[in-house]
Amino acid sequence: MVYPRLIALDMDGTLLDGESKVPEDFWPLLKRAEELGVVIAPASGRQLATLQDQFGDDLSYIAENGTAIAHQGKIIDVSVLPDDAVYRILDALQSVTVEHDVVLCTPTVGYVSEDANPDTFTQLEKYYYSRESVAELRSMVEGSDIIKVAIYCAAGSEEFIAPVIFEAIPDHNVAVSGQAWVDIMPAGANKGAALHHMAEKLGISIEETAAFGDYLNDFELLQEAGTAVAMDNAHPKLKEIADLIAPSNLDHGVITVLTEWFDKMQAEVETQRANR
Repeated sequence: MVYPRLIALDMDGTLLDGESKVPEDFWPLLKRAEELGVVIAPASGRQLATLQDQFGDDLSYIAENGTAIAHQGKIIDVSVLPDDAVYRILDALQSVTVEHDVVLCTPTVGYVSEDANPDTFTQLEKYYYSRESVAELRSMVEGSDIIKVAIYCAAGSEEFIAPVIFEAIPDHNVAVSGQAWVDIMPAGANKGAALHHMAEKLGISIEETAAFGDYLNDFELLQEAGTAVAMDNAHPKLKEIADLIAPSNLDHGVITVLTEWFDKMQAEVETQRANR
């Protein structure tokens, strides 16, 4: 295989363990990647501010399912939903009787209704480090540069939310991001497109990229990557397009695969040095 120079890592269900924490064995691998000239880019539906709080400002990031791209502390690209699309989403959700809450995501802050369910706020603490409670979401749409609309439904996002949103917003990108989440991004915006854009910015060919993922919002990411890695716990549709199946996130599959790759890359480097 072509060893990657840019590796995109999904978070929940992929890199993070069962407690939504970064495995301790990842941090030495991050240092090894830097020494080998490999760029590690967390690629998540999570907010950029949340990812930067987890990993620091110096990494490259694909945040908000590809609608915000950052490199070394600077946002280098965003994709914005038209205001009318956001209004259509909010209008369509009025017909949903199952309990749910909405987050309007800008590049720097997530807006949520101050009347949201307490369980929603518990979830937001994990995913939206920078957030603001507001009295009326509709009042925040105009002029806010909404890059993503996230909908939380504990009863099941794929069953209760996705069908309504697919019908209301056929012209934009709707992704089932987890059992309880649906994300809506601008047409053409997804993790895969963001990976391609980041690779171009860094002067890396797409063949020299790799991506790890577990759920449907990672589908385009794995499609685009030079080497597609699905976790053992991944959605069946991701496994169908994967080049490699890694052990599950609970078994630290990302750590296992990266260690194997980096060991082989280091061995090649040492062989080249010895032959000079």
